[in-house]
Parts: sequence; C-alpha cells; structure tokens
Amino acid sequence: MNVSLSARNIVKHFGGVTALSDGNLDVSSGTVVALLGANGSGKSTLAKIITGVLEPDGGGIELDGRPVRFTSPQAAMQQGIAAVYQELSLIPDMTVTENIWLGHEPLRWGVRVNRRVLLQRTEALLDLFRGAFQPTLEPDAPVASLPPDEKQIVEILKAISREPRLMILDEATASLDSRQVQRLFELMTTWKQQGMALVFVSHRMDEIFRVADQAVVLRNGATAGALPMADASERKLVSLMVGVEARSPATVVGAETVQRRAETSARIRLATRDLAADRLHEVNFTVHDGELVGLGGLRGQGQEELLLALFGAIPFHGKIILDDEPVHFAHPRDAMERGVAYVPGERAAQGLLLIRSILENLQLPSWARYGAILDMREARSDAQRISDDLSLVMASLDAPVESLSGGNAQKVVLGKWLLREPTLLLLNDPTKGVDVGTKAEFYQKLTELRNDGAAILFYSSDDDELLGLCDRVLVMQDGHIRAELQGDDLTRANLVAASMGAPQENQAQPNHAQSDVQEAA
Repeated sequence: MNVSLSARNIVKHFGGVTALSDGNLDVSSGTVVALLGANGSGKSTLAKIITGVLEPDGGGIELDGRPVRFTSPQAAMQQGIAAVYQELSLIPDMTVTENIWLGHEPLRWGVRVNRRVLLQRTEALLDLFRGAFQPTLEPDAPVASLPPDEKQIVEILKAISREPRLMILDEATASLDSRQVQRLFELMTTWKQQGMALVFVSHRMDEIFRVADQAVVLRNGATAGALPMADASERKLVSLMVGVEARSPATVVGAETVQRRAETSARIRLATRDLAADRLHEVNFTVHDGELVGLGGLRGQGQEELLLALFGAIPFHGKIILDDEPVHFAHPRDAMERGVAYVPGERAAQGLLLIRSILENLQLPSWARYGAILDMREARSDAQRISDDLSLVMASLDAPVESLSGGNAQKVVLGKWLLREPTLLLLNDPTKGVDVGTKAEFYQKLTELRNDGAAILFYSSDDDELLGLCDRVLVMQDGHIRAELQGDDLTRANLVAASMGAPQENQAQPNHAQSDVQEAA
C-alpha cells in the first residue's frame, strides 16, 4: 500500500477569482497530514484537484515519483485515491449497500451483481463502526431514512470500499458525535499502520492535535507553512493561518462607508434564548436597532440554520423575542408580517424565479399590498423606485431576471425585501460571487438601513467582510456560539482562533449577549 504524493505550486482560477496561487502538499504512507486554513484559503480546492474533481490551471502532482494529471475522480480512484467530503455524494433513494458499492459492485461471472457477497462485504464495513450507530443502520436501509451522522458514516465506508492508498477526509467529522469521532480516529490509526496516507481537514483544533503527524497551512490560496505536530502549537498554527493582522474597515472595498458602533444604548430588536434546531444548539444572543451583527466561523457551523429558524423556515425549539414579545414563526410569511426579511446568497436556487421578469421578482413578497385587483401602476412605480435606489442595470422591468449580471441579480434579491421596509434583516452570505463594485454599493445600503434603525444579522464566508463591517461578530462552531468579538477583540487572529476552537488573544471577555438576553426575556 506504499504511496507518496506531492502537489507542487498548484494554481486554480474560477473566472476572475484565484482560489489557489501556490498550493503545496506532501503526504506519504503511514502519515496523517492536517490541512488547515481559514475560510477561502483554498483547502477544499486543493483537495478536489488531488482527487480529480477539479483540474489545476498551473503546477503539477507527482504520485510515487511520477507526474500525474487526474481528469476525473474515477482516474484518481484508479490510482488508489479516495475522498470523503462534508457535502455528501449519496443517493437518497438507494440503500446503504447500493450507495457504498455504486460503480464497483462485486459481480458473479463478470455479469450479474453477486448479492450474497455484496451483503457480506457491507456487513464487514458496517462492523468497523458497530456500536457507534443505531441498529436501524442496516445494509438494506434507504439512505434517505438515516440521520446526518449515519449518512456521514456511509460516506466514509463508501470511500473505504475502494481500498484506497491515499484518502482525504474533508470535514468528515463535522456531523459525527464523540463516539463516532473516536472510532474514526481508531480506524485512522489502523489504516496508518497498514501504510495508508491520510489528509485530514477539520475545523476542530483539538482533533488536529489528536490525530495528525504533520500540519500544512494554507492562507489566501498559498501554502503558508508546513511543520510536524511535535513542533506545533495552537498559537503557531493560528499565526500561520492569519498572517499579517488586518482589522481596518478599509480591508474591504467600500466598507469605509460603514461606521462601527462600539457600544449601543438602542433598544433590543431581537433576542434568542436557548434556540435550537437541526445542527443548532442553545444559541443566545441579541441584536439592537441600528446594529450590524456578524455571524462568523467556518462554513456549515449552524449559521444558515440560525437564520432560517429566525425566519420561520425550519422548525426550532427555544425562545425568539422580537420587539419585546415572544414569537414562534411557523412559516416565513409569519416572519414577513413582523418586518423580518431573509436575503439568501444562493440567488438562483433560493432568491429568484429566473424565467420571470425583474418586476415580478421584485414584487414577489409584496403583491398582496396592491389589492385583489392588482394596482399595476403603483406596483411598477415602487419597483422602479427601488431599482433606481439600487442602481440596477437592466433593459427594463419587464426583462427576464436571468438576463441580469450576477451582481444585478443579487440586487433584485435584496430589493424585493427592501420594498417591504424590514426592521430586521437576515443576510446569508449575500455578496458571494458578487463583483467588487456591487459589494461597495451593498455596503453603502447597509449603512443607510442601519441609520434608519434596522437591525441586521449578517453571515459572511468572507472574514474580511466581518472584520470590516460588523459592530460585533458571533463566532459559531458545531452549532454553538463559541465567542462574541467586538472592539479591540475583533481581530483576524481571534476570529480564526475561535472558529477552530483555539484560545483567543484575550480569553477573558464579557458575554454582553447573554446579559442582554436575560434582560430581554
């Protein structure tokens, strides 16, 4: 099972965005290499290039001392390279067995699937995690019926069924409980002893120190450093991830228009108490009128679930207090009636009806305002007003929204909610994939909304936005708020450290949100 892989000077562009400018990684048999980096550092891009999901624009990969170029995941698998990603590749309507062996089923006489062998091998794989999942996880169980942790186990077993020489685990522990993580680490030790090479990506610093032999740190698309774990400390790794400290609002183009509010005596617009939902646990915080509060942390740590729960889009437990009154929104329309708006970042899937006109999209949440017999003149006038206010570049309001550029399409997603004059604005990574000029206009609009007294809760996968725009940042990890950063504590180093579960520069800091929640309740 001996293997050695060396990725050198890897470059990858997505349009005008450089995801990797100089990615380097070495891994060999019998070692676990931790691949670390903040949001947008290039970790997943490098992993997908090594596994053939993406092709590099520059640099090269050597496998066992020979140059290789994988044009597909199948090509990488043929060389003994497999991966487990946080984004599952399972087919819900198929069984556990069918998912694990899809594409390489054991055959009888080279023609028919050998069902008996298939079940035996599936049982042997499930035995690896036996005792760490419910009895309902059986070979014939439909994957759609499984909870998230068991789906993740199936994803791991799917990779192991390929008998890889090199395996990449990209946030594979994110959905697992402590027993399952411990079992995975025991298996990794066994695989390492058998000569497998492992690349391990995790947002939990304690896991890195438990399982890794070496660490490779990416920063802004380039390898910032590599060192053995024996020489590593949490502070040293965070320092490599952060690089030169930058906390000024000027780090984000256009953010200089946003003025921080160090302290606020404004009334509390929103408070939560022990809010819980899928992947969300006992969340307590407040947002004041005229305040912009950021949600930080690595992707997938409960930020989206928090916003959707507040908007009534998913079931939740606990208490939401809006305008000094407990509320329990059963549907987004209930939230909309109370002045709450939700702006998604996935505009094509969640924010727009692409085949409909710009006018129809802008008025999508608001048609009821214009009477049983629609007053189209007033509706068109309001839509024109908001499109002018957002400097929307379009042929006309009657043009299909799919004719707009990405930035202008996102303006429509924002504009349809601004027409309702919300008092609480929930933003889910709204500038993702938006050009610099549109971002600057967006930041200006945030300033206007705050000056008008709107409360804003803003998740961004761009740490620079959080540092440059927000009064406070609530850093989430594993569905919990791990830190509240503001004032002098709102630094890149603290943001990254909190997202990885590492100590911050000033560990002792008051939890203003908790006291505010108690006051609001």
